Amino acid sequence: MIEVDKESPELTRNVSGQPRLGGRRSNIQIIADMLKAGERGAGKTEIMYSANMSYTQIQKYLGFLVNHGFIDRVSVGNPHVHYQVTQKGAKLLENIGMITELLGFQDEYSA
Repeated sequence: MIEVDKESPELTRNVSGQPRLGGRRSNIQIIADMLKAGERGAGKTEIMYSANMSYTQIQKYLGFLVNHGFIDRVSVGNPHVHYQVTQKGAKLLENIGMITELLGFQDEYSA
């Protein structure tokens, strides 16, 4: 059991009852949610809803992930575009899962 001093950052629990630091998701948690949503290929709207993001957030993060080679933009026909997690993105998701598990936080990002 983790005990937290009242003066230190708050430790909350997620829906599974696992410890989580703070109330808002970190950039890493948002990225992991997006990678998880795009593992089998998904459109922008599907990723946005699966990762619980706003349109502004999806634009920012999707651009980052595509530019860094974690997600590929795949044309499925005009104007339909899907996004697919790359090997590099799958490795990142796996690493995020390992780190959060080691820290005792959410392990839902494991690949």
